[in-house]
This record gives sequence, structure tokens and C-alpha cells, in this order.
Amino acid sequence: MDSLITAAAHALAAGDPLGALKRIALRDDAPTLALRGIAMAQLGDFLRAKALLRSAARAFGPKEAVARARCVVAEAEIALVSRDLGWPAKALDAARATLDAHGDRVNAAHARNLAARRLLLMGHVDEAEHALAGIDFVPLPPTLQAARELIAAGIAIRRLRTKTARAALARAGCAARDADIPALAAEVESASLVLNTPAARLIARGDERFLLLEDVEALLTSKVLVVDACRYAVRDASTMVSLARRPVLFALARALGEAWPGDVPRDALIKRAFRAKHTDESHRARLRVEIGRLRAALRKLASVSATKQGFALAPRHAAEIVVLARPVEEEHATVLAFLADGEGWSSSALALALGASQRTVQRALDALAAAGKVQSHGRGRARRWMTPPLPGFTTTLLLPGPLPGG
Repeated sequence: MDSLITAAAHALAAGDPLGALKRIALRDDAPTLALRGIAMAQLGDFLRAKALLRSAARAFGPKEAVARARCVVAEAEIALVSRDLGWPAKALDAARATLDAHGDRVNAAHARNLAARRLLLMGHVDEAEHALAGIDFVPLPPTLQAARELIAAGIAIRRLRTKTARAALARAGCAARDADIPALAAEVESASLVLNTPAARLIARGDERFLLLEDVEALLTSKVLVVDACRYAVRDASTMVSLARRPVLFALARALGEAWPGDVPRDALIKRAFRAKHTDESHRARLRVEIGRLRAALRKLASVSATKQGFALAPRHAAEIVVLARPVEEEHATVLAFLADGEGWSSSALALALGASQRTVQRALDALAAAGKVQSHGRGRARRWMTPPLPGFTTTLLLPGPLPGG
């Protein structure tokens, strides 16, 4: 490897893509094509970066398997940053295996980092943790160590383990300072804000207040019955009943939880659960059926009893009932939660991450765009959607993934 390529590689490792391009911009041999591709990626020109990396992979000879594998890993990173979650994960796995087989432990670890980040974005928290475990015994440079700790923090945050998350973010901050890359330090700082901004609202006895993630963690392990409007469930410290696929039952549970220790009149429950402007005997009959279903679903956690005016919820073992709600109520809040990371998402990537159809996601994006909450750029397959983060709030509880008891 000649001195210009070595100098360009060092510049890229230090986060200086322009310095790298000054050294190799006029060359078109395989190593410089790869380095130019990485430089263009750091500058945000992902289409040009992918084209250069693919050209480099073709230019490397059949005996240069490691170089080709590194190009694949670099392309996978570009796909992740540009939120192309449909990029073939098997190609990354094959590249990692090649790097491992040839003793390139650092780039193999980088490939594992990328695989774990992709899995975490899609809500596959257990699989992300398993992918990350393979990096534990590999000595990493500061940049990869910071990336690994950011993923570990993300996993801990999804599981509401705030102390573990804070420790991982502290290690990521130290690694970012050692790397001396401002963009990396800014990424760690941005991730740390999640732990210090409101994540949910607590509704109890007619009052509301905002909670941080660590407050939510404490709430879910306390002796209260929580009607969880972030995950559409009713839960205490040891048991969770999911009502995510039973929206009418959850609407009833939330109304009763907000009114505790009082009751809710029948007409109010009908309007809340069935969205009916006027009530008649058929609505009241349906309400009795749905209350019976709710009573059966929550039999281990609470009782639902009839009162003179309507119905009331009473905990069986907990001391009180509270409602945990999103910090901002929004019909398409989960879509906004993904877009709040500041990256450009395609509708197909959002559909993969949400586990929904692309048409459903597109309808949500169109509605949000009409309301001025999101904006798009590009056309066709290159179209991407973006929005600034919700001001003053973290969207962690809107993203897919397990919480305690889930």
C-alpha cells in the first residue's frame, strides 16, 4: 500500500473525508475507489458512494477476498445510514465470515456492529444483543468501541434498563473523546439526551405529569397497576396482559384507569370505545359484551364492576391504578418515532421496521405530510421522508421492542 493510500485511510479514520479526497481524488485503482467511496459516504453522497464501492469490489482480483469483503461491509454501512433496511443481510454475514476467516477481527467486529444496529432498528432486540455478544473479546479502535457501546445503550434503553444504558453511554463518550471525531461525539451526546427528556405522561387521580425513562422503569416495577398506552397493555410488576390487537378493550381499560378510583358513565364509555356521537340500546348491549370480555382478559389483575352510573376498575393486588401515556398523542406516532432520528427513511424501510404493509405506511406518511409534520425529498425509490425530533420529548417508548414483563 503506497503512502497516499495510507494517508487517505488515516484521514478517513479521523473523520476527514476532504483530506482523504485531496490525496486520491484523481486515482481510479481498486483501493482508491474504495477509499473514495467511503469518503463520499462520510460527505453524505450515498448514491455516489455505493457506485464507487461496487466498482472497487469488481476491480479487486479473485485473490483479494478480504478487500472485497471490506467493500461489502462499507456498502452495508451506507445502506444502514440511508435506512435501506431491505439491503441483503446475508451479504454482510458472508463478508463477516470472510473477514473472520482471514484474521481481520476489527472489520469483522464492524460487520457485527452493523448487523446489530440493523436488528435493533427493526425491534429485534434479543437478536441484536446476540450479534453484539460476538464482539466482546475483540480489541476495538475507539470509533468501533463507541459504536458498540451506543448499540448496547440502545438495547438497554429498549428494555428500560436505564442504569445499564447510562454506563454504556459513558463508555461511548470516553471512546468518542479518544477517537477525537466531533461527529461521533455529537452522536453520543444526542443518544444521551434520550435519558434526560420526558418519555411518557403519568395520568393518576385526574392529574398529569411527565416522566423520564428511569421514572417509567421505576413505575413498571412498583406496586401499581399500569394501563400502558405506549404498548397497549395492562400490567403490574409481574404480569402483563396485551390488548394491542383488541383496541376496543384497551379504550375501555384506559377510560376506566383514568377515572380510578371513580367510575365512568356508560354513555361516556360508549363514546370513548365505539366513537359514537349518539348512543342507543344497541350500543349499550355491545358495551355489556365488551365489558364482559375486558373482565375476562383482566381477571388476574383487576375486577370490572358495574355501578349505578356505569363501570369501575379495581386492582386485585396493586395499591392503585395509573395510566402511562405517550408524551404527545398522535395517530401516527410510531411512524414519527422512527423519523425523529433525523435520518431519511424510505416507506419500504419504515414498513420493515414497523412490521406493517408499505401501503399502510404510505397512507400514514401522506397524512403526516398533509398536516405539515413530515417532508420528503427525491422521487421513486430514492424518495426519503424526514422530520425533526419531537421538541422536548424522547420517542423511545413508541419504538418496537420489549419492555419489562413483555
